[in-house]
Amino acid sequence: MGAMPQGQVDTIVLIHGLWMTPRSWQRWIERYTRRGMHVIAPAWPGMDRSVEQLRDDPSPIAEQSMATIVAHYDKIIRALPRPPIIMGHSFGGLFAQVLADRGLGSAVVGVHPAAVKGVLKVPLSQLRSGFPILRSPANRSRAVPFTPDDFAYTFGNVLSREDSDRAYQRYAVPGAGRVFFEGAFANVDPRSPARVDTTRDDRAPLLLLAGGADHVVPASVVRANAALYQKSRALTAYQEFPGRSHFTVGQDGWEQVADYALDWALRAAALPREATIASEAPRR
Repeated sequence: MGAMPQGQVDTIVLIHGLWMTPRSWQRWIERYTRRGMHVIAPAWPGMDRSVEQLRDDPSPIAEQSMATIVAHYDKIIRALPRPPIIMGHSFGGLFAQVLADRGLGSAVVGVHPAAVKGVLKVPLSQLRSGFPILRSPANRSRAVPFTPDDFAYTFGNVLSREDSDRAYQRYAVPGAGRVFFEGAFANVDPRSPARVDTTRDDRAPLLLLAGGADHVVPASVVRANAALYQKSRALTAYQEFPGRSHFTVGQDGWEQVADYALDWALRAAALPREATIASEAPRR
């Protein structure tokens, strides 16, 4: 499609989630690149290796923590010549909100984001999804693998079992226990790395996307996350896609989600900052 108009945001930073690697963004990278965007999809620190290598040696996953992951992306983003669009999936969507709270990004999108501190909703499907990690306190310092059955419930619940197993083989890596525990217990940790100032008016525009069939981060959780921003005058938007699972970045129909995210982000980033002081956060 050629170069973007001069002055327009032309860079996207994609942040993957728990149980995934940058491979999960592969089709989004290709689609956004065809639209003339410069796309960066760095792995979490130390995880810049293949899915197969991380399964064979998951020790880099066990070393992850929210603080080190956010610091990693903070450094990458600050080194860019201009503020990029920041998009994150799952825990990557939580990290994207923390980065926005630090004043980074021209527009920020959380795709089925893990909740920031202050979200109190914990639906049963979310508890079941996290059980393989939360069932043992010892898992806090481990990389905990999903079984194909676990994956079929959490990511593949709208796929055929054959397609779910295929996605599991291609994309799934063990989950970082420390990161999951930090997210799960954010509300009882006064210094939680998942805390953000949801009242600030001087952050980038923020879009939170939810899926109607997501077991890991149900739409009710994302709505509650968006509602926390209602005291901020900065632009906050929420959009729910029916039938989308937590594997929304790879599930059939991902193009609609990807296009909506980028179109919104480009429009929001192009607005004068004073024009984005008009919250659209849904009420509880």
